[in-house]
Amino acid sequence: MTAWLWEMDALVAALDGRAHGTMPEGVTGLSIDTRSLQPGDAYFAIKGDRFDGHSFLTAAGAAGASVLVVAKRRLPALGKLQTPFIVVEDVLASLGRLASAARARSKAQIVAVTGSVGKTTTKDALRHALNASGPVHASAASFNNHWGVPLSLARMPADTRFGVFEIGMNHPNEIRPLVKLVRPHVGIVTLIAPAHLGHFASLDEIAAAKGEIFEGVVEGGTALLNADDPFAPALAEMATKAGVNQIKRFGEAAEADYRLVDFHPVQDGARMRAAIAGEVVDVGMASPGRHLAQNLTAVLGCASLFGASIPATAAALSSWRAGKGRGERHRLTLPGGGGHFDLLDESYNANPASMRAAISLLAATLPGEGGRRIAILGDMFELGDESRDLHAAIAEPLIAAQVDRVFMLGEAMKALDDALDGRLACEWHESAGELEASLLGQVRAGDVLMVKASNGMGLSKIVERLVAAARPEPALPAPGLEPKREA
Repeated sequence: MTAWLWEMDALVAALDGRAHGTMPEGVTGLSIDTRSLQPGDAYFAIKGDRFDGHSFLTAAGAAGASVLVVAKRRLPALGKLQTPFIVVEDVLASLGRLASAARARSKAQIVAVTGSVGKTTTKDALRHALNASGPVHASAASFNNHWGVPLSLARMPADTRFGVFEIGMNHPNEIRPLVKLVRPHVGIVTLIAPAHLGHFASLDEIAAAKGEIFEGVVEGGTALLNADDPFAPALAEMATKAGVNQIKRFGEAAEADYRLVDFHPVQDGARMRAAIAGEVVDVGMASPGRHLAQNLTAVLGCASLFGASIPATAAALSSWRAGKGRGERHRLTLPGGGGHFDLLDESYNANPASMRAAISLLAATLPGEGGRRIAILGDMFELGDESRDLHAAIAEPLIAAQVDRVFMLGEAMKALDDALDGRLACEWHESAGELEASLLGQVRAGDVLMVKASNGMGLSKIVERLVAAARPEPALPAPGLEPKREA
């Protein structure tokens, strides 16, 4: 018997649509992209900023879509469709209605995550860790915007025990409608930091926009805040005003309810110890970094709030690894077999807070014999009028971390180049090709390289070419605790 994500009658009713053609009994998935569509999916022809999904209906049918969801206004131009279809007034609005229906039918415990730094990493760690206690559904990739959140919610199976959703924003009033769809039991704010300053006048405005997440927390729910964030008191006040009566904190500060009590790097990873609701647990971290340990403390705190097993959650986290571009570590062999070097891939995105965290990770990573710490840095986007000062300010953590050499790319990084002049070995490049050529000629055995930039700088391509040019060594096991042995 097929396990339907949505039976057809329920799907049509939730969409407030009209069915045409011979309908299947149900759909096994939902898609808005023909490139990733799976046979049995319902295809939603959403109109985006660059493309209109109605232009890909034939491709959706060829890829195996069992039903198409189309806008009434586009019908005259569509011609005869070979695949059964559902007509709605507005496709994106109908997806939102389906998301609302998914939330209404669910008995899952739901957590929503936002923040300037660490949203996706925390969401992925929650997905991995909570799976030890029951079926988990979570947002794919960084599906955290006006179409990603409804799509992720509408995809949640009815038997889900834990739902994990990431909610992002670039402007005020973007989180509010999304969190009111998700209606989480726990709302997590990872950290307030200078991201998207080009769209906000101050950090206070960023905090206020992130604080919109509390407006959707269900009655009796919890706000989970970073005790080490200077904005924690302001966020707690926002939560209280939104009607959230239970406020918990995670982090290293003494007042944290879920506290990181110890963190130390080890070879090829790190270990952390956390105090969670009267239990002290140890976690071996395959992906090192104190900032990751702080986010994993939030994961343990959320598990506690959900009544999940803390030992099982901690054990699961010991096998979790940060995703591509978010602290992924590669041990690579130099061409010709001349020894190995380590590459820390932080290339997915960057703002001043995450840049400092990545530099701290580099500082905590020991080079091999004769090796050096090398930072490859690109521009941080959306920093507005403060961009030059914020780039220049990265000089101090680089010097404090005893970084041996810095390679820089991008117009904004000229400010850092000026700030480092004469204080640290560095070179600035106008093009990624020039930087890569210079870097490849200088890497030697024992080096530790860290790559960090906003995604649009394309430094991930340099990571890919470094990995392709150097044979990766076998992955080492996570530095977890020794298994207990029977006496």
